[in-house]
Amino acid sequence: MIAIRAAVEADSDAVWAMLEPVIRAGEVFALPTDMTREAALAYWFAAGHWVSIAELDGAVVGSYYLQANQRGGGSHVCNCGYLTAGWALGRGVAGAMCAHSLEFGKSAGFRAMQFNLVVSTNAPAVHLWQKYGFTILARLPQAFEHPTLGFVDALVMWREL
Repeated sequence: MIAIRAAVEADSDAVWAMLEPVIRAGEVFALPTDMTREAALAYWFAAGHWVSIAELDGAVVGSYYLQANQRGGGSHVCNCGYLTAGWALGRGVAGAMCAHSLEFGKSAGFRAMQFNLVVSTNAPAVHLWQKYGFTILARLPQAFEHPTLGFVDALVMWREL
């Protein structure tokens, strides 16, 4: 069973171990592929982020952050970033984190969740988000530069909480 809990400072090494290969690959996050450990962890654990950790049999297998998507008049919509350990793909980690984040976001008072830039070639993520009720609101032509596929579309996805 996948357990999800609030992150603590001691989780930084586990988050970096998952985050570094994803950043270096440059296929799903709009982050510099040469981002330092310090900068990446500052991004993931930024002020205003609620960070959670997913564990399977005591091992960290994923993390997500939840934040307000905008400030002021847009602060009732949240946004998330998700990260799964490469060796744990296909074990339901992302689905468990998505379900948890939807409940957490609702309990925190958000009215909707929006993903601002889902890389269209990340088919497993697009499929999962749609399974959890997200609608594709917009397709941004060639908005993401994929390291091997060149410029690909990005999707804006949304769901009411």
